[in-house]
Amino acid sequence: MELFTYFRSSAAYRVRIALNLKNIEHRLTPVNLLKGEQLGDVYRALNPQGLLPALKLDDGRLLTQSTAILEYLEAEFPDKPLLPADPCEAATVRAWANLIACEIHPLNNLRVLKYLKGTLNVSDDEKTAWYHHWIHEGFKALEPQLAAAPYCHGAEVTLADLYLIPQVYNAQRFELDMSPYPKIRSVWDACNALPAFDAARPENQADATG
Repeated sequence: MELFTYFRSSAAYRVRIALNLKNIEHRLTPVNLLKGEQLGDVYRALNPQGLLPALKLDDGRLLTQSTAILEYLEAEFPDKPLLPADPCEAATVRAWANLIACEIHPLNNLRVLKYLKGTLNVSDDEKTAWYHHWIHEGFKALEPQLAAAPYCHGAEVTLADLYLIPQVYNAQRFELDMSPYPKIRSVWDACNALPAFDAARPENQADATG
């Protein structure tokens, strides 16, 4: 498998963690978002939406959108499950993942921030306030729900952890005050102690200087 990725892409970060956790052989192909490589003809020919990540399977088929890619990996490589067996608990984990993927991340991704800054001419302080607002809104809802024992849902890593960790990374990068979220900080520490998470960290990627 070939994952088209960028070291600071939250969505690609999620998939990197899953590939590591499930011990799936793969290679990483960097696409530099800051240089606009995702919008160039070469990548657009692969993924017309021009977004990351994209996962090329060994038979040449291409999957896009991190949620769809993670669902595929969960179905195709079930030996290391990322969803609880109980349907209600699995729905809870999916809800936490969607809280991040649908309610926080889309409002704060790179193209939205570029639009705020470049088109709407908001100041750097206003952009940061926007960023912080939407993370706080999501984290305030998520914090009381988590088990944090030691992972989001309990003793086993789930999809919720794969979504949460990249979002916490971004929160810290934008200097969000994390003190109101002790459970989230605890999950962050527990997950990053695992080799699969550590290897997926942005600073540990080959393109981290790009």
